[in-house]
Amino acid sequence: MKIATFNVNSIKARVETVLTWFKQATPDVACLQEIKCETNAFPALEFEALGYHCAILGQKSYNGVALISKHKIEDVQNGLPGDNADDQARYIEGVVSTKKGAVRVASIYAPNGNPVDSDKYPYKLKWMDRLIAHTKKLLTYEEMFVLGGDYNIIPTVDDVYDAKAWENDALFKLDTRRKLRELVNLGLTDAFRACNATPHLYSFWDYQAGAWQKNNGIRIDHLLLSPQAADRLKTCKIDKHVRAWEKPSDHVPVWCELKL
Repeated sequence: MKIATFNVNSIKARVETVLTWFKQATPDVACLQEIKCETNAFPALEFEALGYHCAILGQKSYNGVALISKHKIEDVQNGLPGDNADDQARYIEGVVSTKKGAVRVASIYAPNGNPVDSDKYPYKLKWMDRLIAHTKKLLTYEEMFVLGGDYNIIPTVDDVYDAKAWENDALFKLDTRRKLRELVNLGLTDAFRACNATPHLYSFWDYQAGAWQKNNGIRIDHLLLSPQAADRLKTCKIDKHVRAWEKPSDHVPVWCELKL
């Protein structure tokens, strides 16, 4: 099973780019983030024409997450538990079943957190606490699951082109990285790092200051696997070439393969 995560940075603006990638990569399941449209405005028909099922949690102009699967998506959960007052569309989860087995998959768009001296940074840290709490519950199921998405967290100095330049950014502050480590240390596996030890491989390049041309990137899009999923991990790669396409997202897809 090929499972991908892709922050599309507006599905309306980039639907042709995203569909082209789907036709080439043919993922079994894809976690999309920043669709930036309301649920009913998502172009589900275009994905269904390629043989996919869609589960969407949209929001007007901002955020928005989706699960796109070749197989029916069951047990869908909209929103991250832990705060009923949080109306930001940042989390959707569902179970994808095949004849060979079932995998629970979540599409995650974690808060950016900048500027750090605003209320956005405490919200980011509290949101991660909620994700940690929910993951503890998922681990009690003792099943295969993949938490895929744009975590807006740079794990280590090996995942950023210039650590010094990012040290006070919400994506790289020590407290931020500690939250990701706390999550992973529950027993999860960073699929990309499990398959690739090479430093300075990125999933995001800003549109500004020639970041793409200079390879000034960061790795913030992650596939975190439960122990049962990690046991089935075959490979994990970043589709860097997609960033060079016409009208690209500032993120590129990251995907892994599990042997079912």
